[in-house]
This record gives sequence, C-alpha cells and structure tokens, in this order.
Amino acid sequence: MKRQEMAWTKVCLVGVVAASIGGGFGTVQAQQQQQQQAAGELKKYDSSGKDFWMNPPADWFLGDENEKQKGQAPNPGQPLPTPKAELDQILSKIKLPPGFKIAVWADNVPQARQMAWGDKGTLFVGTFDKGTVSAVSGPEGQKTVKPFVTGLRMPTGVAFQDGALYVIDIDKLYRFDDAESQVGKGQPLTPKDGKVAYDDFPPYVPHGWKYLVPDGKGWFYIPVGVPCNICLPPATTGHYRRVNPKTGQAEIVALGVRNSVGGAVDPRTGQLWFTDNGRDWISDDLPNDEVNRVSRIGEHFGYPYCHQGDLADPKYGAERKCSEFTPPVYKQGPHIAGLGMKFYTGDMFPAEYKNGIFIAQHGSWNRAKKLGYRVLFLSVDPEGKNPKEQVFAGTWLDDQKILGRPSDVIQAPDGSLLVADDQAAAIYRISYQK
Repeated sequence: MKRQEMAWTKVCLVGVVAASIGGGFGTVQAQQQQQQQAAGELKKYDSSGKDFWMNPPADWFLGDENEKQKGQAPNPGQPLPTPKAELDQILSKIKLPPGFKIAVWADNVPQARQMAWGDKGTLFVGTFDKGTVSAVSGPEGQKTVKPFVTGLRMPTGVAFQDGALYVIDIDKLYRFDDAESQVGKGQPLTPKDGKVAYDDFPPYVPHGWKYLVPDGKGWFYIPVGVPCNICLPPATTGHYRRVNPKTGQAEIVALGVRNSVGGAVDPRTGQLWFTDNGRDWISDDLPNDEVNRVSRIGEHFGYPYCHQGDLADPKYGAERKCSEFTPPVYKQGPHIAGLGMKFYTGDMFPAEYKNGIFIAQHGSWNRAKKLGYRVLFLSVDPEGKNPKEQVFAGTWLDDQKILGRPSDVIQAPDGSLLVADDQAAAIYRISYQK
C-alpha cells in the first residue's frame, strides 16, 4: 500500500473494511503471521493468489518487511476533525512563494478526498472509508458541509458532468442526476437513489479506491490498483481504463500501474497524466513515486517488473528489462504518496504557473524519516521534458509530527487553488495578490 493516502486513524481499518466485504483472512496464513510475530521474524505474505486478494489480512500492507524497515507502520494520526482555531495556527506556519496566502476554506469536511465542482458552485467531496460524499455550499466564510450520499464503501473519487454527480466506489461507478438541486433537501441520498453507470470492476479492496479523471469528451479515465504490495496481479487490475458512463463501453489505455489515486488531462495535448505510488519494503529511499504521461494507448509503465523507470524489482525484475517500459516523466521522491493532481489554467496566479501541475503529496509512512505532506508544483513540457519542481505549500510536518495530509487539489472558478486535507478534515484556499 502507499503511505497511503490513508486518512484512517487505526492501522487495522482496511482489514476491517475488507472483512466486512469479503470475509476474514485465510486461517493458515493468519496462523503463519501469528507464529512469525511471536518469533520476532519479518512479516511475509503470499499475496499472489485470489485467497489473498479477496480476503486480505488486517495488516496486509505491512507484510514483506525487510530488516532495516521492520516495524514501520502508518501513523495513527490525530483526532478528526481538527478545530478551526488549530487549523489557523497550523496554516500560519505553512510556507508559500511570495504573494500567496493560505486560509481555511471549509472545516469539518470528513476525510476530504477528491473534489469536484457542481455547475452552481457546490463542491462535492469524496471520503476514504466513511462511505459518504459531502456537499459544501454557502458564501465565503460561512461554508456548510452536509452529507450528500451515504451508504457507500470507499467513495474516494467524484466528478461532475452534464448536471450529474458521478461517484466511484470499489467496484461501481454511480450517477446521481440533477445533483445540485437535491443538496440540502431532506435526507442524504443512498446508492439506490443513483444509477450504476459502470460495474465491470474487480471486487478487491486493497488499492481498490479510485479517483475519476474526466477526459473532456464525456468519458472518464479510471485507475484500477493492484490488490497487493508486490505480486503478479490479476489481469483485471494494474491499469487505467477509459470508460463511457453513458454506454458502459471501456478500453484499457495504460498498463503496469500499481496504485494511482490522481490524474489529469493536459490542456495542451489532451493526454492523460497520472501519479503512481511505488511499492513498499525495498528501502527507505527506493523506489521513487512517479508522475507518468500516456502518449499512446496500451503503454506499459513497468509494474511489477520495474519501478521508477530504472529499478528492477528484487522479486520480478529478472523476468523483464526496464528498457521495455515507459519511464516516468518525473520521480517525486521515495514513498511520498502523490495523490490528486491538476494542471493550472487560471489567471490569478503568475504566468509561470500556467499549464503547470499541482500535486497533493499525501506523505510517507514506509520510511524512517517522513517525507511529503505538502503541495508540489511541477513545470514540465507537453512532451514530458524538462521537469522542474517547486515545493509550493508546506509542509504539514512539525519535527516529524503530522499536522495534515494533502489528498487532492482543484482550481476554483476565480483561479485560486483548493487543497483537500483528509487528516484534518479540512479544505484550504490558496490565493495570490501582487
């Protein structure tokens, strides 16, 4: 798993969700784990079969340890949500380029993940494991946050198109028509109030949470993560699909993708770019997480054979050469967990930000010294050449104490930038004035 985009407050949370969906972990492997722990041995899983994918252990992402990284685990985090006064104090210490300022745009937004604007100014926000999509509305400084859809499982991804709200769950894409007219009216909607636009997804919970990337032509790019840390994954996973929500048609556009939870279409070329979280348990400093660009249908980005374009996997690397695969446009850093990303097309920010990429770096867990917890800006050519990075906003770290975890970014109608923080249950606004 990757540092993972995790807004949970307990390490065992994903296992609980998995157990509620597909039953508990296999008895034999569970006993083996208990024996390993009792003997002080490194954790190890056989994650190459359907029994593991369908019934993962509670700590499936902690398996396959190495001696130097033994005992590393996701941080439990702070109580959610963070009070408004504390958020203001945290933001006062966030460094930004000259002329920029950051402020709380909305608080008490549960596990804020992917964001999507409605036509009338409502901001819809997905969550990780709370099963809820929130609607944020109201005037500046008086934002109201209400549950809009409940009863889902892991609805991290949302998009708004043709008056409808689309929500992606583990194995279904839902459409809620005429969504904004229903905000604040009566009880929240449930999946039964929506329509299933597409359901040809595998049921695996590990890395099964998804973001939606509109292609600008009525379709969505949707990632399907692999249900393991490192394995030869089932053929129904490890790729990006392009899905037509009106007809249910779909095609695979990119292969060799481990765990992408963020992407965007380049306004200059119409091509898909995406973040991808690399495998864990090689070392503190390897592999780097990636920013990738899809230049042709069916392009392969290396997983599980090659990571970061030039690092052969210790287990599967002998089977293929890194030269066979497309290297990343940019290496983000080890275990840094780049999630939501957007190309900036607004006019508020200085000209050098035009058509550059803002990336929400959720932050590491499989690393002794934490890295990330910030918003990165990447200037890069349409062909993926000459990438130049700038730490734009950060960090949400105080001497390795986690104060927040950026999970998505979205451009506001006025050209400012909103940043979702799933740890603090908040959304921030970054604006610029000369």
